[in-house]
Amino acid sequence: MRKNLIVGSTLITTAFFAQSCFSPQADNAQQTDKLPNIVVIFADDLGFGDVSVYDAGKIPTPNMDRIANDGIRFENGYAASATCTPSRFSLLTGQYPWRNEGAQVLQGDAPLLIDPAQPTLPAMLKKAGYATGVIGKWHLGLGNGNVDWNQTVTPGANEVGFDYSYIMAATNDRVPNVFVKNGKVEGLDPNDPLEVSYRKNFEGEPTGKDNPEMLKMMYSHGHDMSINNGVSRIGFQKGGKAAQWVDEEMADNFLAQAQQFVRQKKEQPFFLYYALHQPHVPRVPNPRFAGTTGFGPRGDVIAEADWCIGEFLKTLEVEGLMENTLVIFSSDNGPVLDDGYADDAAEKVGDHTPWGLFRGGKYSLYDAGTHVPLMVMWKGHIQPGVSEALVCQVDLFASLAKLTGQPLPDNDSKELLDVFLGKTENGRESLVVEGLQHKTAFRQGDWVLIPSYKGSPRVTWGVDMETGFSKEVQLYNIKEDKAQQNNLAQQMPEKVKALMADFQEVLK
Repeated sequence: MRKNLIVGSTLITTAFFAQSCFSPQADNAQQTDKLPNIVVIFADDLGFGDVSVYDAGKIPTPNMDRIANDGIRFENGYAASATCTPSRFSLLTGQYPWRNEGAQVLQGDAPLLIDPAQPTLPAMLKKAGYATGVIGKWHLGLGNGNVDWNQTVTPGANEVGFDYSYIMAATNDRVPNVFVKNGKVEGLDPNDPLEVSYRKNFEGEPTGKDNPEMLKMMYSHGHDMSINNGVSRIGFQKGGKAAQWVDEEMADNFLAQAQQFVRQKKEQPFFLYYALHQPHVPRVPNPRFAGTTGFGPRGDVIAEADWCIGEFLKTLEVEGLMENTLVIFSSDNGPVLDDGYADDAAEKVGDHTPWGLFRGGKYSLYDAGTHVPLMVMWKGHIQPGVSEALVCQVDLFASLAKLTGQPLPDNDSKELLDVFLGKTENGRESLVVEGLQHKTAFRQGDWVLIPSYKGSPRVTWGVDMETGFSKEVQLYNIKEDKAQQNNLAQQMPEKVKALMADFQEVLK
């Protein structure tokens, strides 16, 4: 049962707020004045057990914990996918990623994945009168597949609903290693044009494979191409030296951009998608955080991310916005230790358990791949508590449409506004999640069904992670067996049959 359910005047106030602000008869200007600001803070590869409020790991995260302790902490919150691009696609479109064949982990020069004509969360909120911004990791493609990085790159984040965008094109381990501000590479010297290739290196350019003496962080697998800031990446780049980022400064840079957006847009409702890059590889913390946790660079960048969240929350308080801002915090997928760099993540994890009590992690169909931290805070409107409701990030689209008085979308998003506001625990009845290669699993109530799949049972490129693929159908009671050690499929064939039938209905 959820603790501390909303009672008395708080419940009445919230209900009145929703009815009065979003009545079809309400004056549009008055309605806009009353709309809450919305902030989605999205971590990258942060596991359920990486947030100390879930009482499963050893790294203290007081600022992440604050969002949970001052709001609703969801025990059954899910990303739509166990990898980043598909998960982010679902967050912004309200659509399951396996419905779009292209929604898989993208290269840094991939074309824009989201069709600008497709309904998106930021475009919907723009129609409701919001100023919209995205800051941080993008990884949803840019341009049309043949990008000239020395010109305005379009279509991109601005074409799918964001008024302001300050992003990295893909990930911090992929080229190009530059920031793109409203479609233009920031700080680019026109006399040193930027070139990017994922096919072959540019003549004379050093790589991690050929020039390991230039590296301050050694790769473990796959990240042996172009070098920037002493770190070799995936892909090749040439030129654009003045625009290339410094990893140690990235967190401060994104934080300053997020704070600036809030200060500039505070006079109107705003939606900010603040996409952190931590704890994705390469893990290169600011010197202020290096060595502070005892868990190696992975622990240190989690501490760095937590500090950024704390500083951002302080900005909301200083600007007098905390009582009128809905803050949502989650992660794009589950955790991973060695993901391409020799940073001692596995060696120094100690008794910390990034995956919590669950099995698997990033890339996996097992629960730790998609069962992630998820919490929602809105001071004065959400009574602090813990919810067992089944919810997914894909549901934010429809729920925020309801909150802002917009038509509900026709997609996979479920309208669960009352659940996110802590008024009920009537969440989803079922959910489809995906691992690698658009392979999917089905959760219904406390049951998880993983169909039979061909393929390797473990990731084969260096990461020690189970994929969840097996020749045998798998059935688990996730409430009684969180670690998914007891496959009940052979014992309960009728349950498998019933779940499979419901699963197929969704897949249609």
